[in-house]
Amino acid sequence: MASSNIVQITAANFDAEVLKSPLPVLVDFWATWCGPCKMIAPVLDEVAAEFAGKAKVAKCNVDDAGELASQYRVTSIPALIMFKGGQVVAQVVGAKPKKEIQKLISENL
Repeated sequence: MASSNIVQITAANFDAEVLKSPLPVLVDFWATWCGPCKMIAPVLDEVAAEFAGKAKVAKCNVDDAGELASQYRVTSIPALIMFKGGQVVAQVVGAKPKKEIQKLISENL
């Protein structure tokens, strides 16, 4: 279950929550059937709490928002895409350690 610090992204709210966000946004493209996605979920909860007010963490279920996954060329999950000012500024694929996720956000504040 996602923490209150994580925004659930759909095609309907993607523009408002990600592209037009005044804060940098890390979007986790994931799926319920993805084992590595489940592994990093608690890490993302912790990171979202740590960066609250400085950056946003969001989750986008690729099964519910396949068009977003296609638009951003997500072919493997989990895919973590960092957006800043409406643009993709960084992208990593796979279950990454907490320090690497923290660094990804810190470098894009």
